[in-house]
Amino acid sequence: MPALASYDAVIVGGGHNGLVAAAYLARAGRSVLLLERRPHTGGAAVSTRPFPGVDARLSQFSYLVSLLPDKIVRDLRLDFAVRGRTVSSYTPTGDGGLLVGGARTEESFGALTGGDREYAAWREFYGVTGQVAQRVFPTLTEPLPTRDELRTRVGDEQAWRMLFEEPIGAAIEKRFTHDVVRGVVLTDALIGTFADAHDPSLVQNRCFLYHVIGGGTGDWDVPVGGMGALTDALAAAARDAGAEFALGHEVTRIDTDGERAEVAYRNRAGEGAVAARRVLVNASPQALAALLGEESPEPAEGAQLKVNMLLRRLPRLRDDSVAPEDAFSGTFHVSEGYGQLATAYREAAEGRLPSAPPSEIYCHSLTDPSILSPELAAQGCHTLTLFGLHTPARLFAEDNERTRAELLAATLTELDAYLAEPLADCLALDANGEPCIEAKTPLDLERELRLPGGHIFHRDLSWPYADGATGRWGVETAHANILLCGAGAVRGGGVSGVPGHNAAMAALGH
Repeated sequence: MPALASYDAVIVGGGHNGLVAAAYLARAGRSVLLLERRPHTGGAAVSTRPFPGVDARLSQFSYLVSLLPDKIVRDLRLDFAVRGRTVSSYTPTGDGGLLVGGARTEESFGALTGGDREYAAWREFYGVTGQVAQRVFPTLTEPLPTRDELRTRVGDEQAWRMLFEEPIGAAIEKRFTHDVVRGVVLTDALIGTFADAHDPSLVQNRCFLYHVIGGGTGDWDVPVGGMGALTDALAAAARDAGAEFALGHEVTRIDTDGERAEVAYRNRAGEGAVAARRVLVNASPQALAALLGEESPEPAEGAQLKVNMLLRRLPRLRDDSVAPEDAFSGTFHVSEGYGQLATAYREAAEGRLPSAPPSEIYCHSLTDPSILSPELAAQGCHTLTLFGLHTPARLFAEDNERTRAELLAATLTELDAYLAEPLADCLALDANGEPCIEAKTPLDLERELRLPGGHIFHRDLSWPYADGATGRWGVETAHANILLCGAGAVRGGGVSGVPGHNAAMAALGH
């Protein structure tokens, strides 16, 4: 039989982390082959036109950037940029609301809470998390620190206890008194994570930490051109450096003796295989175990509803003191008071859809109109992206279609309670005359993207330090030449490129 084609590194999966790894390795002079199941790269970080006949490029799955280090952008010379949002968030409360960001923030806090105590507590709290962010974020692209090393780096015992040792609910309840303010703070602990504020596992703390350390500031920015602009830039960087791409190639098996690996795949032409010194797997830990023929890790479960929309115009608000352009340019919170979040979690944990589904929304096109055709922009059209919380995959197991429709209707009803007109009246129509709206449940994400249980982080997020079972970079496996470079790696999750960078560093022996 002819010898297999051989590479220094084979990358399994062409999501953003796989592309980062491929670019770094190829730039270091290694021969690299990237195998991707789908006909295009990008994974969950893509821009698509989901509505027939409508020229609007939506970031269909992931949609904001915070955790991508400038180091990766600089190292790979990426033609990619982000824009900051002028408003951080808006939370409607009946005919009023809390606007965070800009000159009106203090006034908005005062109007909502009747004094200046909550605003002072807010500034103090995020002053602390900002200091932690500046000290922790740079470590994500360094070899894993030990717990004690990271604690020393944080250098603030009160902050360490608040974020790393006690449920985040305790810190929120100690520092804030207003239910709405408490809820706004808590949401950062729940995006992509199904947990209570006082969960003893502290999975909510880990989620909160990753949401407030991005870039050393915690800012969540809008990718210019949509999320696909990032992965297109990464693919170009990898190709320009010499990496080879094989699209439409689904990897079916990995065999390794620790020094040399064989990677089997299938495509439209049949089956094949290649050899590699190292294999970097940009897939979930469950998928890696299946490829190696090993026992799968504990199952993961996502807990979100993802809704994409195109509107003819932004809806008017019941709160006429805030322009829709301000309210939707940041994160628009719906039914995310502290008590509402607790109730929604309890109902979902008991096996029921939340009676008042919490969600948050933002409008990409207000910050970056380039994702719309000139015609749509001139007509005043806008995109809306909604992320629903506390809807675990188990709730959809019996009838995904019916439950998706029921949850979507209930979620839009909650939103309508804060609007001066029904959102349905603002939806654009596609070429078939259908409303421009699509919804994805955890089971939909599992089917389309191979996310285990629809979990957007592949599994619960880890602490960004070594726990004794992890290697130098947090990407190592039981096999010396097999590395995990997907979101399930230590310091994975989110669109960061960090696992791809760290797997490349491990493969290069750094």
